[in-house]
Amino acid sequence: MEAHTGNGASRHSREVSKAAQSVGESSSALTQEFNNFVTDIEDLIKSSASLSGEELSKAKDKIKQRIDSAKEAFGETTENVTARARKAVAATHQYVSEEPWKAVGVGAAVGFLLGVAVARRPQ
Repeated sequence: MEAHTGNGASRHSREVSKAAQSVGESSSALTQEFNNFVTDIEDLIKSSASLSGEELSKAKDKIKQRIDSAKEAFGETTENVTARARKAVAATHQYVSEEPWKAVGVGAAVGFLLGVAVARRPQ
């Protein structure tokens, strides 16, 4: 059996932390993109309320372009988040495989803390 050092554990911890942070950043970027999209569409709808004919057609085209752009950004961000989440899962799996007793200890500690928090919660 291979001897494990604290360096391996901290390396895995850094990898998981980095992947989780990346997922959070991507989620924030996705939220920001969605908020921008909604704002842009609202502005376009307000500005096109009094349009007719060719101007209305141009406004519709602009809305369609913005929707297509948002779909593309959403797809790219979703793929990015998925890839980063998979990296975090892989790093966690590797760590748990290499350090099972530490993982059991962490799980027990988290379970205990959650139990204490639930027990103290006012009914």
